[in-house]
Amino acid sequence: MIFGINGPEFLILLIIGVLVIGPKRLPEYTQGLMNLVRGVRKMASGAREQIKDEVGIDIDEVDWRKYDPRQYDPRRIIREALLEPEAPAAASAAVGAAAVATAMPEREIPRLAEGESAPFDTEAT
Repeated sequence: MIFGINGPEFLILLIIGVLVIGPKRLPEYTQGLMNLVRGVRKMASGAREQIKDEVGIDIDEVDWRKYDPRQYDPRRIIREALLEPEAPAAASAAVGAAAVATAMPEREIPRLAEGESAPFDTEAT
């Protein structure tokens, strides 16, 4: 099925096309279509060779299943990440980070006095 057209519909369109184009111009249109298909094939093979030259891999050697986005189920990934036991090195690093965080003094945030307007930079907007 091409473009949602089934066999009988395609045959009717082909007959209408032959009648509209006419038997005199049909060979030149057929030749034009063949040239178009050849050109598209040549461009595709040229692109394939260019990718091989620039990237260094052949497209046929790539495992495309590895890049299939349907295999990445976010629910499964999160579930597996939550159910994984924490590694001892990661646990000790987390404890060390917590110790550093508690050793640092808290930063004082200056507050505006009641009724004082916030500074406004006319050049920033």
